Amino acid sequence: MSNELIAGGGFVILFVLMILRVPIGVAMGLVGIGGFGAVVGLQPALNLLSQSPISTITDFNLTLIPFFVLMGVLATNSGMSSELFGAGRSWLGGFKGGLGLASVGACAGFAAICGSSVATAATMTKIAYPEMRKAGYPDDAATGIIAAGGTLGILIPPSVVLAIYGIITEQDIGVLFIAGVVPGILAVIMYMATVRVWYGNKLPTGDRFLLSEALASLKGIWAVALLFIAVIVSIYFGIVTATEAAAAGAFLTAIIGLVRRKLSLTTLLDSLVESLRTSVAIYVILIGATLFGYFLAITQVPQELTQYLLDLGAGQYGTLLLIMLMFVILGCFLDAMAMIILMVPIVYPVIIELGFDPIWFGVIVVMTVELGLITPPVGMNVFVINSIASNVSLPTIFKGVLPFVIVDVLRLILLIAFPALVLFLPASMN
Repeated sequence: MSNELIAGGGFVILFVLMILRVPIGVAMGLVGIGGFGAVVGLQPALNLLSQSPISTITDFNLTLIPFFVLMGVLATNSGMSSELFGAGRSWLGGFKGGLGLASVGACAGFAAICGSSVATAATMTKIAYPEMRKAGYPDDAATGIIAAGGTLGILIPPSVVLAIYGIITEQDIGVLFIAGVVPGILAVIMYMATVRVWYGNKLPTGDRFLLSEALASLKGIWAVALLFIAVIVSIYFGIVTATEAAAAGAFLTAIIGLVRRKLSLTTLLDSLVESLRTSVAIYVILIGATLFGYFLAITQVPQELTQYLLDLGAGQYGTLLLIMLMFVILGCFLDAMAMIILMVPIVYPVIIELGFDPIWFGVIVVMTVELGLITPPVGMNVFVINSIASNVSLPTIFKGVLPFVIVDVLRLILLIAFPALVLFLPASMN
């Protein structure tokens, strides 16, 4: 049997396993070992199985993942997300659709200390959705705003998905984080504009703006600002590496929570356990992806696919569009991290051969993955929101998310047309 047939069969088995709800990391690991064994023999495959997990777990570059996960868990358990929404409500609640604007702002603030889209969407659903529903917001608008705002978790730094991209492609993670700042700010502005323009007068006006209350609300979010400065600004000026910033951010979040008495020792221990579970799940995916990557490498499929895409003659941007469509389609079935781990090693050589900047492509591919998080049939953020706000049907949430999907496409076009929007901040780093 040819290597191409073995590789094709491996992909078919992988998707069948995922349809059967086998965890993506386990599925990739099983197919990777089985496929590697089919090509080179059982004993080399077993040797690979004994070595690869250890090398992945002990990789120093990957230590930033559990630190950023812990930082997000501690921030959630210490009530920072509620304070962000409260501040947004105080400053923006007086406008038409003010609670929607506040939700987008709170999602952005929480993304800056969390790094996870699913965690951002879940947290804000618990906090913002009841308030919007109480204020008379239609269910589609309320849930759509939160689903879209949640996608900011994988774009606004620190982003676990951007970090994984950097590790796979051997790019500087700190530079990738800085590259995500301007697109993240642009996303917030465009989402807020969508709330105002698309929904217009359909959304109620909130409480009257009071400067004293707005200023008082800032006292509750100083911790978020401090954490953002400690992580992102220190990376920008080259004071620390991304891994060092992750460790410092987690430690600082714990100290702030304890000093403000928002965290008890019990809550701190619970946060450690929760972050450990999440980190282990991520590491399982990474180990499975490493094994699957060895399988693909031995079959030479990535090299052949690279040549095939280049031989299509679609041109630089035509090929880029094909790659982005692949991510959007896969986003209907896979979560963000699985897409990045599975597809980036395959398409990255094509991107380099076409002459695109790898830092710029990292931001573009993460934004493309964002679309998959809010598009049917399996938009991960939509399902997370539905599991919490169970009274709202999936079609209702997808209806509410539609205008934000359109805006995301427009934002992608803008950043493809003007790459400097992504690259000018990284170019100014020390």
